[in-house]
Amino acid sequence: MSASDNDTVATSEATSDALLTPAGGSGDPALPDADPASSDAVVEPVDVEDESDDEDSGDGLLVREGDVAGDYLERLLDILDVDGDIDLDVEGDRASVAVVGGQLKTLIGPDGATLEALQELTRLAVAQSTGVRSRLMLDIGGFRAKRRADLTSLASAAAERVAESGAPERLSPMNPFERKVVHDVIAAAAGVRSESEGEEPNRRVVVLPDR
Repeated sequence: MSASDNDTVATSEATSDALLTPAGGSGDPALPDADPASSDAVVEPVDVEDESDDEDSGDGLLVREGDVAGDYLERLLDILDVDGDIDLDVEGDRASVAVVGGQLKTLIGPDGATLEALQELTRLAVAQSTGVRSRLMLDIGGFRAKRRADLTSLASAAAERVAESGAPERLSPMNPFERKVVHDVIAAAAGVRSESEGEEPNRRVVVLPDR
């Protein structure tokens, strides 16, 4: 191995150790920092499913993702001195983790902004441990569950109006999770279809009459 190769290996090992082990040397993965300028800190689009990441999928991997996420979030709650229980589940083709109980509003943030950031950090921690890109869904304090119910009602009402009038209707800007909920509702409704338009953070769903 050349001197250049040795330097590359040493740099890689040093970088790996810095990411995986906190200063205290406990051996637990350190909490990754959010980087607003990085695409990794942005919720991945879910309007169009990426089938390329499903090659290593399966209940075993999803359960492992949930376990890693649960450990990560437990350490985070300890650091923040926040009480909360962690529920792990598998919903369809993705792991689902929910933090319940306690005073969790600070972990949700305005319109779920903090929740979105924590979900991305948790996904990064899972991907670092499993080596597979994660589509894990995080809920805190039932925020997503309530938002899903509200969006289902909103999308159903919009579908009825568009089916009757034949005029397209543009909904308010939504994040990828919210748009996915709306698209699913519209797909199940008769006489209408949906598309997304615009760029983040102003991307929105447009409900149109079926062709």
